[in-house]
Amino acid sequence: MTQFFVTTPIYYPNAEPHIGHTYTTIVADVLMRWHAQRGFATWSVSGVDQHGEKMVETAAQRGVPVRQLVEHYAKVFQDTWAALGISPSRFVCTTEPVHVANVQRILKQVHDAGWIEKREYEGRYCVGCERFLTERDLVDGKCRDHEREPELRRETNYFFLMSREFAWLRGEIESGRFEIRPERYRNEALAMLRDESGLGDLSISRPKTRLDWGIELPFDRAHVCYVWFDALISYLTGAGLPDDPRLAARWAVAEHLIAKDILKPHAIFWPIMLKAMGYTTPRRLSVHGYWNVDDRKVSKSLGNMISPLAMRDRYGFEPFRYYLLREMSYGLDSSFSEAAMVERVNADLANNLGNLVSRTLNLVEKVCGGAYPDAGELDPNVLGFLSLDQSLRQTREQVERAFGQLQAHAALAAIFQLSTDLNRLIDGFAPWKLAKEPGGVATAGAVLRVACDGLRAIADLLVPFLPDTAARIAAKLDARPLVRGEPLFPRLELAAD
Repeated sequence: MTQFFVTTPIYYPNAEPHIGHTYTTIVADVLMRWHAQRGFATWSVSGVDQHGEKMVETAAQRGVPVRQLVEHYAKVFQDTWAALGISPSRFVCTTEPVHVANVQRILKQVHDAGWIEKREYEGRYCVGCERFLTERDLVDGKCRDHEREPELRRETNYFFLMSREFAWLRGEIESGRFEIRPERYRNEALAMLRDESGLGDLSISRPKTRLDWGIELPFDRAHVCYVWFDALISYLTGAGLPDDPRLAARWAVAEHLIAKDILKPHAIFWPIMLKAMGYTTPRRLSVHGYWNVDDRKVSKSLGNMISPLAMRDRYGFEPFRYYLLREMSYGLDSSFSEAAMVERVNADLANNLGNLVSRTLNLVEKVCGGAYPDAGELDPNVLGFLSLDQSLRQTREQVERAFGQLQAHAALAAIFQLSTDLNRLIDGFAPWKLAKEPGGVATAGAVLRVACDGLRAIADLLVPFLPDTAARIAAKLDARPLVRGEPLFPRLELAAD
């Protein structure tokens, strides 16, 4: 069976999940459902990155032990995804024994193979990024992502000698063996590799005198592993390292979903780390933009988070899920507002699809006595407004093409265009009038059969994107008799603060 393997980032668990985490996790869930629907053997990995200075800093601010903090938020992340109906195949915590053992074994292997050396280093360090920054990472002297000035640090660390493989990595990216999409991020990674002054070798340890919360180096107990080196290996842990027989098959098709702020670790550090370990590069790195609120990136450190559970409680999760998928063009930034979400959901889900379901089933109940309509002898092509077979073929082609580029917004636009066309079909033929004309019941039934078959096709297309909605439409169409029932999507009202 063909394999499909996708990962979200290994998230920092120093606060509740926000819209950024939610979007990436939803996209992974859509990909899993999409491939499962097509017969793939699917596997997904998510998790939390529990080590590093950021965790220690947050725990100190809250006056709790760091282990208590990270275990609490690990559970919050897992509980949040479960509450939203999202279930990664494997959720990795970087403090779990199997992962710690994997990291230490890999560190020893890479060290013994001559990839690591000890050096003294001075540089500007951002606690939020958990790494030393270069000039290209700064705006007006501050970290572009965390809006804080980095600290000048001088210390002795162990370095991973990745600079000797920059030419190799350029070849992997340029050849497409390591695919980075969209193209703008491929180009950005190649620009980093051309400007080697901004990269160099990678510091992969921290002395315990400064930070003792981490995985101890197996070759020097006075140091702990750099958090990024540790966290990236979570993808292998999640894929089945050390002994799952499916590890190799999964890794051969690995796709990482990330936001653009962690492009450098994933596009530069990680593939060279993998080479040192004896693994191939991931098959693909898919990079999305930021969700912004008030023209600023959503982040915990900036305090402008949007809670997925709060959105669920106010509006329902599938409307929120739909808005995120429909509003962001993968790779570009997008802005979130509740008012825009309510407007989009009402226009697309309530007025378009919800209205189509309601009016179609209402007419079937009245014209056909609740029985699934017969096609009759009327060829759908005669209807003029819509050849269902042709429309479905075109819609499926558009959806496949859009989703092949991970453009869920375009795929959904194509699906909802079909819903629009079916609404126009009903408007144009007015089955409620046809049924009153001599011999018109058969024609009305044929129109409604096209509408019902079209709705069934829409439900099938929506399975990866809106699984609950797809199931509810299918259940309505499978019922005997067919009745309108409760609205699929009641109109939303903007919640008061």
